[in-house]
Parts: sequence; C-alpha cells; structure tokens
Amino acid sequence: MLMLRHIPFLRAVFLHSISAFGGPQGHFGMVMKTFVHQRHDVTEKEVLDYNSFCQLLPGASSTQVLTLIGYKRGGIPLAILTLFIWIFPACFLMGAFSFVLEYFDKTAASNTFFRFIQPMAVGFLAFAATKSFKLAINNTITRVILTVSTVITFFLFKTPWVFPILIVAGGLVTNLSDKRIPQKGQPPKEIRWANIWLFAFLFLSAGIFSEMARKNDWPNRRPLNLFENTYRFGSLVFGGGQVLIPMMYEQFVERPKSEMVIRKNQEKKGNVISIERDDFYTGAGIVRAMPGPVFSISSFMGGMAMKDRGTGWQILGCMIGSVAIFLPSALLVLFFFPIWHNLQRYAVVFRAIEGINAVVVGIMVASTAYMMKDISITEFKTVSLINIGVILGTWAILTFTKLPSPVIVLICLLVGWLTGNMWA
Repeated sequence: MLMLRHIPFLRAVFLHSISAFGGPQGHFGMVMKTFVHQRHDVTEKEVLDYNSFCQLLPGASSTQVLTLIGYKRGGIPLAILTLFIWIFPACFLMGAFSFVLEYFDKTAASNTFFRFIQPMAVGFLAFAATKSFKLAINNTITRVILTVSTVITFFLFKTPWVFPILIVAGGLVTNLSDKRIPQKGQPPKEIRWANIWLFAFLFLSAGIFSEMARKNDWPNRRPLNLFENTYRFGSLVFGGGQVLIPMMYEQFVERPKSEMVIRKNQEKKGNVISIERDDFYTGAGIVRAMPGPVFSISSFMGGMAMKDRGTGWQILGCMIGSVAIFLPSALLVLFFFPIWHNLQRYAVVFRAIEGINAVVVGIMVASTAYMMKDISITEFKTVSLINIGVILGTWAILTFTKLPSPVIVLICLLVGWLTGNMWA
C-alpha cells in the first residue's frame, strides 16, 4: 500500500523515460525541469549534489541520478522500481531493434522525426547549466574552477578519466579555504554493505567462470561470456555512452579479428562473441535517436551477439545486456551514496562539494559548446536558422514557462517531421 502514494512519481519517471533524448547531458536538464521545478521531488541543490557525486562513479550517471531521486523518496524499493521503469523502454526498443535491423532505414528516420533532437538536447543542457550556475558559482574561486574545467573538458571531452580527475581537483582547491563549515544535525544514513559485496562477488565470479568456460570450451558458454563482458563495461566505464561505445567496439568488432584471439580459440567449438562492423555502427547511431539512457545500446549488442542462435537465444542476449550493464551502476551508487552523505558532516568533504559543484557546471558548459560544434548553426541555411531557433526556443520555454518536458520533445519531433516532408 505504501507504494500507491508513489504512483504519480513513477508515472513521471515513465514519461521521462520515453521523452529524455540527448544523452546524460540533455537528461540532466529534463530531470531538473520535471523533478525539481514541476514536481518538487528534490531541490536544485540536491540534484546538483547527486549529479556531482555520480560523476565520481563509473556507470550510467543519468541513471544513477534518477535512482537516487527514487531512493530519497522511498528508499531501496522505490529506487529499484525507478531504475527499472527508467531503463525498460530504451532497453526494449534497442533489443527489438536487433530483430528488425535489416528492415530499418536509419537515414530516413534521421532526416525526419529526429532532425532537431540534438539542438533540443543542447537547449535542455543550456537550461541546466544556467540554473546550476546561479546555485554553484558565487565567488572568485568557483569562477576560476568553472573556467578551467570548461576549457579542459571541451578539449578532452572524449577522455574517460577527465571527469573524475577534474572533480577531485576541484574538491581539493576549495579546501584551501577554511571558511565553510558543515551544517549540524544531519543524521547519518545506514550503509548497506551487502551491495558492495554483491558487486565484487559478481565481478570476480563472472570473470573466473567466463575464462573457465572459454578454456574448457563449455557448451553454450556464450551467455556467460556476454554477461562478463557487459558487467565489466558497466563497472569500469567513466564518461558515459561516448566511452562505452568505443569499448564495446573494441571488444565485439575488433578483438575477435585479432590473430591472438583467433589462435587461442581455433580448436574450440564455442565462437568468440562477434558483431559485424556495419551492424555495430547502425546500432551506435540509432541509440542516439532513442529516448532514455545511452547504455541501452547494450541490449542491442546482446541481441546481435546471439542472433545466429535463434529467437530464444537472441531474447536472452537482450536481457543479459540490459541487466548486466545497469546492475553495477545501481549497486555502486546505492552503496557509496550513504557513505558520501555521512562524510558531508566533515569539514574537508563539505568544503570540497563547493569545488565539485563548480566543476560539474563547467562540464555542463563545455558539453553545451561541444555538442553545438556538431550542429549546423553558422551556415546561412534554413536548417541552421531552425537549429538556432530550436536551441533558443527550448531554453526559453524551459526557463519562462511550465510546459512539461515531454511536450517540448513532441514539438521538436513534429517540427522535424514537417520540415523533413517539406524538403523531401
């Protein structure tokens, strides 16, 4: 019965899951609009702190932020339910796409419905950056941290370790001042040690059994190998989908063709997991046009890895890809967040948060600029003018109106469809 009072929140999570385009950067702006300004589930400061904390962890950061919002509202049960509702639509769509790949015209879809999704995502990110700027940038040192982190992030955007390194550096810099002291009276949160033990057990067990299955040529070992590969990605990836996709490319496309791998497996019946390059590129492209987490590409890769075994095996591959990629993110965030919360009672951590939040705002600003460089806005063309209008219009609607995020997404999809038919 207690879960019934959370139905409106879960409905909002579902609507968010089918309308959140643009990757983790764009998702943060939508989270701020929906769960901060419209529903008031969390405050601006809380969601900024959640985002800063999640940048320190490997895994899907936008998924972790939403999981923490559910955790704040209803503890572990609601956090798990929030996670499931958030990832299901994207994982289902990407898994289904692995079945219909040969019938899908990616170019046609990109030129119609999804034409203005990227500039819309930039508008959402710009909205989040301006809101966070007012909250986190309020003195000289935070302005310096903002500037430095913006420049470094822009030029090293695809370097996976740049985000945690900058965040740690920002926390160290603001500790040079001893002016801020932590607020008293925040009760400590219970630390669930079972989460980290389960994470470590699965990580080690998957690696051991996957290698045993390969060496001993176990029959039908591919699901075990797929789980190990995917769980490892979810455990080690910093930097979101732009880092996950290259790691998957190396594992599933390039590695099976290496002489060493071919030599080690030439006498074994079980084949190494391999995905065709063109199929990989198509999946990596279409996931950008899907709502929800970019990590849902793992559902597509799992389906493609099992496609030659038949429908039942392919469905199993989609399920393994979906579970194994998000499970590490959930276990890590739900274990470390109570520790992070408890540490905030100490002055050194409390002061560090000021610098960490400034770095996160710098990452948002740099991400906005980085995403804009791939959008036509400087050429004297009709599409360039519309792109500029979509960016500014999205930001203005979010800033000055109460229009829900899903409605804005529908408007941009409709504009893409109308202009696509006009220019066809």
